[in-house]
Amino acid sequence: MVVGALLTLACGACMSSAPVSDAEWGLYQQLFITAEGRVIDTGNVDVSHSEGQGIGLLLSVHNQDRAVFDRIWQWTRTNLQTRNDKLFSWKWVPAGGTAADPNNATDGDLFIAWALYRAGRQWNEASYLEAAREISRDVRAKLLRPSPYGLLLLPGEQGFVKDGQFTVNLSYWMFPALQDFNQLDPAPEWGQLIESGLKLLQTGRFGRWQLPADWVRLANKPEIASDFKPHFGYDAIRIPLYLIWAKLDTPDNLKPFRDFWGYFKSASFVPAWSNLTDDSVDSYNAFPGIQAIISLSNHQRLLPKLSPDQPYYSASLLFLTKMAAQESGMR
Repeated sequence: MVVGALLTLACGACMSSAPVSDAEWGLYQQLFITAEGRVIDTGNVDVSHSEGQGIGLLLSVHNQDRAVFDRIWQWTRTNLQTRNDKLFSWKWVPAGGTAADPNNATDGDLFIAWALYRAGRQWNEASYLEAAREISRDVRAKLLRPSPYGLLLLPGEQGFVKDGQFTVNLSYWMFPALQDFNQLDPAPEWGQLIESGLKLLQTGRFGRWQLPADWVRLANKPEIASDFKPHFGYDAIRIPLYLIWAKLDTPDNLKPFRDFWGYFKSASFVPAWSNLTDDSVDSYNAFPGIQAIISLSNHQRLLPKLSPDQPYYSASLLFLTKMAAQESGMR
């Protein structure tokens, strides 16, 4: 079956955890991870969120750093896993030191569960695997919805269904994680999500370069969500990364991204985003994390290095891209 093939593509490489350079990993910790295990979003008034905690956990496993992993996991459990389920409050603010919003962010939940799964496998730790399984089961129980477009992944439990229409973020379809979850928590929903995500990437294309929007409203046909900026931008930039990581990077799947970036090949900069309603673009050069995804999408081996002036999101995208390059066999 097609679903079975999609689910097994990435699994063979998922545990090849050769470290990024020790110096870069040490700098990442210095810049973004506190002694208590809080991952700081330096580009967003130093808040912490489930996405950042999950990325920190994932990078710790990849760099074989169990001490840092345990610090981050302890802080995350104590401060964000405060709901009446196993999902995570999405945002924590330094002022008051509390979770600012009990709603979850599904990409954060997936990052955390994926990191726990990989940690449990790497360090033979059953408690990590059980924690990952509990999260994945709550994702399936609370965040999936059937639709004419196939099975959908809600970006959060609250706030994304209105008048029977769904708002989704296709960068939350983390294809390599979904492939691994079928090993952790075998269920048909993971393959159904992969299929629906790939179909939505075909039907939800907008603007001159036929790019996916960061946020999409699923009405009679996919539309750019009016509640958000009409951009291919800082969310959707992750889509080609996940396609490559999961070995779903067919020429057609990558064509919109390569067309957009290729248009600026002879320019002095590559924009970070495009407005999909008028085809205008950012007037500033994309930061190194985005540049790394562009390089990976073009099968270029040279990726930027982490520098002290990079904000959290750029640095995190850079490290995730280096992981994907190693695990997809491109480095």
